[in-house]
Amino acid sequence: MKKVSKARALVAIIIVAAVVLACFDGPAFFDKSMDFLNSKLGTGFPHFINIPYRLGLDLQGGTQLVYEADTSKVGFSEKGDAVEGVRDVIERRVNAFGVAEPVVQVNKAQGAWRVIVELAGIKDVNEAIKMIGETPMLEFKVENTEPQRELTAAEKQEMNKFNSAAKSKANTALAAALHTEDFANVVKQYTENEVGKETGGDLGWIKSGGAYDFLIEKAKTTSSNTVYPKLIDQDGNYYVMKVNDKREADKEVKASHVLICYKGAERCDKETTKEDAKKKIDELKAQATVGNFARLARENSTEPGANDSSGDLGWFGKGQMVKPFEDVVFTLEKGKISDVVETAFGYHLIYKVDERPIMEYKIAQLNVKQKTEADILPPKDQWKSSGLTGKQLKTSRVEFDQNTSAAQVALEFNDEGAKLFAQITAANVGKPVAIFLDGMPISIPRVNEAINEGKAVITGDFDITEAKTLSQRLNAGALPVPIKLISQQTVGASLGGDSLQKSLFAGLIGFALVIIFMILYYRLPGLLASISLLIYGVIVLFVFKAIPVTLTLSGIAGFILSVGMAVDANVLVFERLREELKLGKPLATSVEESFRRAWTAIRDGNYTTLIVCIVLMWFGTSMIKGFAFTLTIGVLASMFSVMVITRQLLNLLLKEGKQHNLWWFGVNDESKVVGQ
Repeated sequence: MKKVSKARALVAIIIVAAVVLACFDGPAFFDKSMDFLNSKLGTGFPHFINIPYRLGLDLQGGTQLVYEADTSKVGFSEKGDAVEGVRDVIERRVNAFGVAEPVVQVNKAQGAWRVIVELAGIKDVNEAIKMIGETPMLEFKVENTEPQRELTAAEKQEMNKFNSAAKSKANTALAAALHTEDFANVVKQYTENEVGKETGGDLGWIKSGGAYDFLIEKAKTTSSNTVYPKLIDQDGNYYVMKVNDKREADKEVKASHVLICYKGAERCDKETTKEDAKKKIDELKAQATVGNFARLARENSTEPGANDSSGDLGWFGKGQMVKPFEDVVFTLEKGKISDVVETAFGYHLIYKVDERPIMEYKIAQLNVKQKTEADILPPKDQWKSSGLTGKQLKTSRVEFDQNTSAAQVALEFNDEGAKLFAQITAANVGKPVAIFLDGMPISIPRVNEAINEGKAVITGDFDITEAKTLSQRLNAGALPVPIKLISQQTVGASLGGDSLQKSLFAGLIGFALVIIFMILYYRLPGLLASISLLIYGVIVLFVFKAIPVTLTLSGIAGFILSVGMAVDANVLVFERLREELKLGKPLATSVEESFRRAWTAIRDGNYTTLIVCIVLMWFGTSMIKGFAFTLTIGVLASMFSVMVITRQLLNLLLKEGKQHNLWWFGVNDESKVVGQ
């Protein structure tokens, strides 16, 4: 009975998990159900997370480019790193090209190094080939300290003409606003802010301390429901403003204080005891007047900077000070000194200098853009070429600091590069020198001293992987590793979609035939195995999405083959079960023995398959690797489905004393067998 109860609990957990994973695998049905409930019940049930399957080229269309790297001029020990550096450069270029989830990998076949580039959904193949095929460009750049050029006479004339027209337009808008009550309509006609056209230029209630302080300064002297009578020239725009309303939102105070902290108080570095601090603040309270408060703060306050600030806190509103301090200062009468106030920082005396209301303004505005020099001149480049490139870099390698063992990247230049590098470092001590690969910065080290030997190290908080990546990128722009396109394969999106549909159809037909066979031949165990296989499929699809696995035709073939292996494992168990039942053993004993004896064959067969998969993934092409990877996932999941799911489903039948007809277990015998 304990085994049956345990099986029920495990099966319940497995079914719940399978339902959740099934929703993850294909959320469309779940989402439709939630939409139906939401429409009928007025609820707000969310949709399930929807992560699409990652499809390879042969399923969604795209291009595969195969390049052969010429490593003849690279030392034998450096070939692998050199090609890996080229792979990294190509991947960076492809990413910059905007390709979604590209696959760039290195493959060595028959002594030749190849870089395989898979571009799913790419349209402009020729542009991609041109971009990828270029030799990596490594450059060393220094800071550009040259001033921005001035506008030409023609550019100035163009800017002035534009701004004159903009000002005329803004003045027309101002005149219209001054002679109408419908400011929103004026905004829609003249503003150059698209959001403003929708809102009528309404900014809502605003107060000082934000982006519109320049409008608030004008609003202070403008009555409510009034258009400000002049253009406001600010930040390359002409503004027309209307003050719709004003209100007093809160108040702010101006105050000074004396702080005496003690050991244990926050941010206190004094050794003063709490008792001595209290005694000191009481003495100051007895002495304090409005006239001497600033002097007492300078001479006694433990607040950092009190010597210069005299304890002045400036203007502040509610929420800016700790609550005990705030409670006192906002209720204190203006011009008065408080009693002693204790906060987490120590003891305070507070002098309330002044208070004033915080005003809010309801403002609407329209803007007309001007043209500035920044709109005409291109942005100034932060870096400029130093003349030093990858042609002068002999090699780069990862080294380790002898004192700290930290990873660092060593550089070595040829004779020409050594002279250039010496000049660059001498002129830029204490300044950064940027290293660019294909126009993108890969490292910006700072020059500590002039370097004349043609050798240098780049230090930083590198781990080994980061240092190796940087070294590979440097070598990619320095080592002579040209690449040549040797193969190009393009799959149209429609052909890829057709392949996907046919693959799915074939898989479903095969799955259905297997289930029918299992039920007809093994009967009840076959039905339970079919349920187990369905859950197995749900698990595998979840793994495909979660990793995610790039699915190709070969990958789907690996998945379908793994289904066959899962069926084969069930067959081994059920054949052993039939033999045990024919011997007249109870069902519980037969089930236990069938799994125990079948496990060695299942294990050995699957382990052998996994070893083959590892070999294929290690030495195979991308197509073979996809097949091996999905087969590996399927094999691991199949062992779980057989040894855990199928086993627990069979354990549900093990009720003590209950008799079972052997026919239901695939034994052509009318005799009965007890559960336990």
